[in-house]
Amino acid sequence: MASIDAQFAEAANNWDLETLYADLASAKGKRLTPVEKLHLRGLLCGYSPTEIAERLNKSVKGIGVDFSNTLYLYVKNLVGRGDEKVENWRNITEWLQEAGYKTQSSTQSESSDCLPLEFLIKRANITIDKHKVIVDINLRIVASSPSEPPGIEDIDTNGKV
Repeated sequence: MASIDAQFAEAANNWDLETLYADLASAKGKRLTPVEKLHLRGLLCGYSPTEIAERLNKSVKGIGVDFSNTLYLYVKNLVGRGDEKVENWRNITEWLQEAGYKTQSSTQSESSDCLPLEFLIKRANITIDKHKVIVDINLRIVASSPSEPPGIEDIDTNGKV
C-alpha cells in the first residue's frame, strides 16, 4: 500500500499545499494530522468524501462525520465562512480557490514587439485587519531574452545564415 504522503499527491500540482497546511493549522490551533492532510488532498483532487472513503477502504459515514468535525470547520474558519453551512463538499475547494490557494498554471504572453513572458502566480498570504483585507501575492515573471540576430561570423560566403 502506498504511503500516506503519496496518496492523492497530484493535489500538489494545482494547490499550494504547504501554505494551505500552515494556514489550516493556524485555523485549527495545531498542526494537521497526516490523515487530515490526506483527506484534504483527496478533496483537492476532486474526489467526493464517498470516493475518498472507497479509495482508502474506510467507512463512508465515518469519513463524512470526520470531514464535518475537522476539515470543513478548519476551512470555514480560514476563509471567514464560519457561519455558513457546507452544502456540498465542492464548497470547500471553491472557497479555497477563491482564497487563492489554487496555483495558476503558467501562462505565456508573446507579441512581435515585446519579450515572451511567463507568469506564475501563487497566493502568499491573506490577512484581515479590522476593516482591511491585505493580500500579499508571490508573483514570478520570467522574460526570455530575444534571440540574437545573426552576426557576421554566422553568415557563410554565399550570404546565407
